[in-house]
Amino acid sequence: MAAGARPGHGDPAKGPDQSAEPAIDPAVGQVADQAADQGGAPDPDAPADAPDGGGRKAARKQRPFWKELPLLIVVALVLALLIKTFLVQAFSIPSDSMQNTLQRGDRVLVDKLTPWFGSEPERGEVVVFHDPDNWLAGEPTPESNAVQDFLSFIGLMPSSKEKDLIKRTIAVGGDTVECAKGGPVKVNGKALDEPYIFPGNTACDDKPFGPVKVPEGKIWVMGDHRQNSLDSRYHMDEATKGFVPVKDVVGRAVVVAWPINRWATLPVPDTFDQPGINTAAALAPGALGIAGALPLVLWRRRRLTSGRTAG
Repeated sequence: MAAGARPGHGDPAKGPDQSAEPAIDPAVGQVADQAADQGGAPDPDAPADAPDGGGRKAARKQRPFWKELPLLIVVALVLALLIKTFLVQAFSIPSDSMQNTLQRGDRVLVDKLTPWFGSEPERGEVVVFHDPDNWLAGEPTPESNAVQDFLSFIGLMPSSKEKDLIKRTIAVGGDTVECAKGGPVKVNGKALDEPYIFPGNTACDDKPFGPVKVPEGKIWVMGDHRQNSLDSRYHMDEATKGFVPVKDVVGRAVVVAWPINRWATLPVPDTFDQPGINTAAALAPGALGIAGALPLVLWRRRRLTSGRTAG
């Protein structure tokens, strides 16, 4: 090109130290800048679970339900076994000895948790306990199949092989309990009002007893259907003396769970809360009075003794 000639329209002007700048389309320039800031378009050859340009991961493929079902069944069975062992267990009522509170065939749920924390049976509670000393001798054991045995093992059904009994706790360790013919049951001298007794029954006319003192660590139990219950009264001449060891108590029956139309809780009757029935509470005021008066008596004796010596 000759000196002084003008550059053409298609050739950009170049200085001695400059290189040609790429052309920028004003319509797409801003979008191009944003794409560059974000790292550009995702690589089509990247693996499916690798993070994309925005830091997100592709969703993992879910396993089929039928593959997870065995694990769910195992977890459910383990939980059921733990609940049966440490929390609650179902028991079936095999006889009429607790009518009308409980009917034959009822399913009750028994609290097995609180005994683990040192809780012991209290008066008025309905408790399930292991046969203390062959109380169920001669009672038939129902036959069961493999399915029933498995369900009872995990706690979904009561066991047909375990010989357990269910009665109401009337007296606990340290109590004195008695019942004369024609009279009510008395605990520590307090007569019990027992609305739960089967209609038409008496408190103990079929088998009067006492007074007897319940040893520590034992309980005295009776059925609500008094004339149809071989309870503590009928085992006084045996090795147990009619008492049930606390260690043999499985737990307290808290609710009738089946059948649905029989659903009910099993609370402690109010008669067991009457004042004076608790021997420890009855002795507490006297014991406190003696403890408070003893220092005063000793101080007075010391003064009298020292006065006589000085004279």
